[in-house]
Amino acid sequence: MAFIYLTLEQAVEVHRKTVEVSGGGALGHLELGKLESVLQHMQNDEYYPTFEDKLTHLFFSACKFHSFQDGNKRIAITLCAQMLLLNGYLYCSGHFIREMENISYHVAAGNIDKDLLNEIISAVISGDENDEGLKLKILHAIAGDENK
Repeated sequence: MAFIYLTLEQAVEVHRKTVEVSGGGALGHLELGKLESVLQHMQNDEYYPTFEDKLTHLFFSACKFHSFQDGNKRIAITLCAQMLLLNGYLYCSGHFIREMENISYHVAAGNIDKDLLNEIISAVISGDENDEGLKLKILHAIAGDENK
């Protein structure tokens, strides 16, 4: 399946609208080159073969790379939601936004790693986020439990 990807210009516009609609903040750019690299790299099907893999890379990188002065956790959510919409995942985009709000905080804080994030995103898209095993993994990650 051919996916529709965001351009850097679209991502900057999504950031502007996100900050504007979600209560404000700074609109400055810090590391747009990193974001541009992520947007290009996620198109490589050898590294990111599934749509969930692509979303995970985008979400994780947007949270961690601080491409913008403000709203990096919010932009991780809204860029992925935009990707969902562009690629026909309308049925889960609103749910994705709600579910990923708390997750974005824990990704940015380093509590949730990229592998667990991929499990979470895959579960939200497939409607399996109520899986008890996944909930326990998230709980242990947030609590910093080394003995998962």
